[in-house]
Amino acid sequence: MSTEGHGREQEQDAILAALSPVVDGIVATLGTFCEAVVHDFRRPESSVVALAGSVTGRGVGGSMSEIGMGILARGDEADDELNYLTRTGTGKLVKASTMVLRDSAGTVFGALCVNLDITAVNPAHALLGGLAGITGSAPVPETTFGDDVGSVLDAIVDAHQAGQNRPWADLSRDERLRLFRGLEERGVFAVRGAAQKVATRLGISRASAYNYLTQARATAAAPDRDATEQQTTARHTTEPDVTDPQVIPQDGAGA
Repeated sequence: MSTEGHGREQEQDAILAALSPVVDGIVATLGTFCEAVVHDFRRPESSVVALAGSVTGRGVGGSMSEIGMGILARGDEADDELNYLTRTGTGKLVKASTMVLRDSAGTVFGALCVNLDITAVNPAHALLGGLAGITGSAPVPETTFGDDVGSVLDAIVDAHQAGQNRPWADLSRDERLRLFRGLEERGVFAVRGAAQKVATRLGISRASAYNYLTQARATAAAPDRDATEQQTTARHTTEPDVTDPQVIPQDGAGA
């Protein structure tokens, strides 16, 4: 590792260490229905490096959720995700915010998450909404939280496969590539050993999984290349040819 890289890693370690006592302060202030988590994206399979409270049932050394994987997939382009609703596998309704951590170079390397269990508030909200004549609400997506990254990956794969409405064996090549492209966009393959876990879940070989992933990445990059080529072609066709005598400035012309 270069001196610069080592210095960057030390800076990131220092930021994570400084935030470790902060999670205790957040939970002490907001109460037992709150959970605060610090994630280190450099090790997504065990990203939880500091935690206070117990809303999602994880512990230090636990895995990031698919929400974290999605942020990881966006890299340095990731933004904070604030004040969103999700639901745990046990049915808890959770109001959460995920704030990305950046070093001095702007590199995203982790996140501070605050999760509030508002399950008990929901009936009161529904009652007041009914009294006020406000009915109906958008469905809340479920998020898999756990110390085992395998369970998180399985949930993501199952959700994507369910979206296809057919088992893997009945999917066309394009549908299979679309599934792998979706998993790639969710940051699944940033996790160490993810290809094997995905292959096992789908009932295919690891070699097949890598093959589909490679093709999915290639087809995803193709539109970008096509757009670049089209822009280049358009620019070349609209720029004047300076060798054409009709467009060569005459003496005294121009400024």
